[in-house]
Amino acid sequence: MSKNKLILVVALLLTVTFLVTACGGGTKPAPAKNEPKTIKLAHVVNEKDGFHIAALKFKELVEQRTKGMVKVEIHPNASLGDERTLIEGMQLGTVHMGVITNGPVANFLPELAVFEMPFLFASPEEAYKVLDGAVGQKVLAKLDAINLKGLAYAERGFRNLTNSKKAVKSPADMAGLKIRVMENPVYIDTFKTLGANAVPMAWTEALTALQQGTIDGQENPVNVIYAFKLNETQKYLSMTKHTYAPALFLMSKKIFAGFDKDTQAIIVKAAQEAAQHERKWNAEQMAGQLKALKEKGMEIIEPDSKAFQSAVKPVYDKYGQKFGSLLQDIEKAKK
Repeated sequence: MSKNKLILVVALLLTVTFLVTACGGGTKPAPAKNEPKTIKLAHVVNEKDGFHIAALKFKELVEQRTKGMVKVEIHPNASLGDERTLIEGMQLGTVHMGVITNGPVANFLPELAVFEMPFLFASPEEAYKVLDGAVGQKVLAKLDAINLKGLAYAERGFRNLTNSKKAVKSPADMAGLKIRVMENPVYIDTFKTLGANAVPMAWTEALTALQQGTIDGQENPVNVIYAFKLNETQKYLSMTKHTYAPALFLMSKKIFAGFDKDTQAIIVKAAQEAAQHERKWNAEQMAGQLKALKEKGMEIIEPDSKAFQSAVKPVYDKYGQKFGSLLQDIEKAKK
């Protein structure tokens, strides 16, 4: 082979090598098919709370039933933001999923606030019957319209009042107390009607405000009061049970749509079973939690329930027309 031909062959070989390298041929392995997907599930409470128990159960069920092809990564303690931030992130698809208190979600879908009307439910079982039945599922389906996928109703539970100032036995004792409530009109109006100074704020801010004494109290289920050691700032716990608060397993509609139908069915069923698991766990824990709070110096008060129920009648007068037939449907479903 002549010298010129040799140079030409070498040049051609170098050109082919360059083109193959530039196109990525042979330099990187092709992405493996069926790589595991990860769902990032966030909530704003700590690892002792029922929300975390529900999240752990969801993780267990999904990973087991997808044989590890879907992983669930849990982000507690508001590490991805407060509840409003999580909801907005899910709408955009930047947050995958969350266990979220009903109250903040109602700011995005007002019908959800109906479930937190004061003294609407007499027992957890009555609430479950409505939420898991046709009425609750119809409202849950409406979340699709705001780019959220409602998977199941978990539980925050019956809410009770704590404060650092005095024993609250009747609505008259509420006068002048600065009480943190969720950023939700029904809660704000309920506590204003009861005579308190209702202060709406995110839970993460409320914890600091309680420690600093800029607010006197708050209202939450026993499991939250226990998990966050509110006995350290709150002397009095009044078992008002003024509202039953659901929580929701929510997912970004965009993220949910990225799964095939079989996986979607697994996700929905796992959320529903995890919600049932959390409800049972809450019921089992409450007696022990109340006992522990009392032993730590918290005064547990059984208030005049009838007086509280009578006092919130103006809230029903205000919202009765707004919720209209939905309230009627709930009353029918309770029977």
